[in-house]
Amino acid sequence: MKFKILITGSTGMVGKAVLLECLDNDAIEKILVLNRNPIGLVHKKLTEIILKDFSTINTIKDKIFVPDACFHCMGVSVVGLSETEYLHSTFEISKSIADLCYTLNPDMTFIYVSGKGTDSSEKSSQMWARIKGKTENYIIHKGFKKSLMFRAGLILPERGIRSKTFIYNLVYLLIRPLFPVLRKSSNITTTSKMGKAMINSLMIKTIGNYFENK
Repeated sequence: MKFKILITGSTGMVGKAVLLECLDNDAIEKILVLNRNPIGLVHKKLTEIILKDFSTINTIKDKIFVPDACFHCMGVSVVGLSETEYLHSTFEISKSIADLCYTLNPDMTFIYVSGKGTDSSEKSSQMWARIKGKTENYIIHKGFKKSLMFRAGLILPERGIRSKTFIYNLVYLLIRPLFPVLRKSSNITTTSKMGKAMINSLMIKTIGNYFENK
């Protein structure tokens, strides 16, 4: 079976990794990336739509093919953001994307790149954990055929990929000599493994909604 994939956030570290794995995988027939800024890649499988404001995503509905899956990798760092700003960037934008995807194909697989420590009860003292929990809950209860929450912890970048967050890049630079050792830990994953896992989830039966690094 061949799959048509919609990817958000492909200019970010995880999103770009997922895109590269999709480009390399013969099971992926067609890819549409929705970005705020151009990714600068050209490939026969790939189409890109630039959308500066994702709250207006319904305006491009007619330009989107019927996807078999959405890999929603778009996200922002909570650093420096108020709760209102983070709620908009995380929950409200994700809600708009999920709502559109559901109208396009409720039988699709929707994967959301969340974070380790996300709080499903939405009661955490940590603002980001509550809002990511709210986002996860909305997607899970939307009614997709399959909803998977990838609660990423430490992810090691591969294939020349860099984070868009300066502090993360600094941390990666400092710990890079330890990458060979860190890769052996079952609790640490890589950008390539994240991409492959998302693709594999389309082909095999999965149990539950939540997946962490291990």
